[in-house]
Formats: sequence, C-alpha cells, structure tokens
Amino acid sequence: MYSLRILHPNTASRLRLLPVMHGLAGILYLFNAIGIYKGPQPNWLLVGFFMAMGFISLAFPFVVKRSRKFSEVNSIARLIQAFICLSGSLYFLGHQLPITGLLMLIVGLGLAYIGWLEYKIFQPTNIRIDNTGVILPTTFSERRIGWNELNNVILRNDLFTLDLKSNKIIQLEVLDEPGPEQREDMNRFFQERLK
Repeated sequence: MYSLRILHPNTASRLRLLPVMHGLAGILYLFNAIGIYKGPQPNWLLVGFFMAMGFISLAFPFVVKRSRKFSEVNSIARLIQAFICLSGSLYFLGHQLPITGLLMLIVGLGLAYIGWLEYKIFQPTNIRIDNTGVILPTTFSERRIGWNELNNVILRNDLFTLDLKSNKIIQLEVLDEPGPEQREDMNRFFQERLK
C-alpha cells in the first residue's frame, strides 16, 4: 500500500565496524610481509607489496570516508582484499606453509562474504506498509511487524518512527521524503490501523 525508501537499518553499525575490518586486513598483510621477510630466501617484491597493501588497508576507511561513491569504492576495496588473500594463500601453500595458507584462504573467503554483506547493506532499500503491518528489511530477509505489536507509528520530516509495545523504538531515515499531503495521509492511515 505504502512504500518508503530508507537507509538500511544496519548501516550505522556497519559503518562503525568498517575501520576495524579494514584494519584487521591491513595488520594481516603486515604480518604476511614479516613472515615472507623472515623466510630463508625472502621475496622482496612480495614483502614490499604486502607492506604497501597493509598500510593502504589501514588508511583506507579514513581517506575514503568523504567520498561520494563510498559504498562502491568500499566494495571494490573488499574484492581486492579478498583476491589478495586468496592468491596469497596459493603463495604460502606453494612455499610449504600450510597453516598460513589455510588462514589466508579462510580470511579471503570471509572478506568476500563481508564485502557482499556491506554491498547489500549500503544500498537504499524500501520499507513497506500495508493493512497487515510494517515490513522492514533485514540483512538476509524481511521482518514483518504487525499492527498489534505497535503502540505508535509516525512519519515526521525525514524520520519514520515505530514505537513497539515491547518498549523498543525503531527510527529509520527516509531518503525520499513524501510531500506534506502524502505524509498526512500516511499518518492518518497509521492511526486508523492502530485503533
């Protein structure tokens, strides 16, 4: 019946974790550089490459935060990090370091998965409101909140607020704010459904 374009509810928590995840990848690359350097015949090209990628990964979230195309650049960075880990695992497996190679393989797969999740979360999504309740997007599926679970629902300016009977309040930022007439019509519909 009604649909509002919003930021994904998990966007704020994911943005707080972003520097941590890039930092962990950067620290792993720096440890790889140390491991290659301490080998019997160090490959200086790989030492330099892992050192550079480690420092770039550590600085990435702070440098790119102000970019207009932040989510796209972040997704590309995650794919590059995953590719480096997966190809690095082949290097370590080929040089008789199976534990390091398996660790790099697992981290590479994990970074690819995290990149996919971040891509999905950073995309604008829609919240749907109909006669049965409010349908919110989650990371993997949708969550339906029935009208009987709500105390109040209101759309004011660019915030959509859900007051649940479980004493929980959910506030979502609306990207495409409806006009005053449509907003009044939606709020009237909400109040009729809550009675």
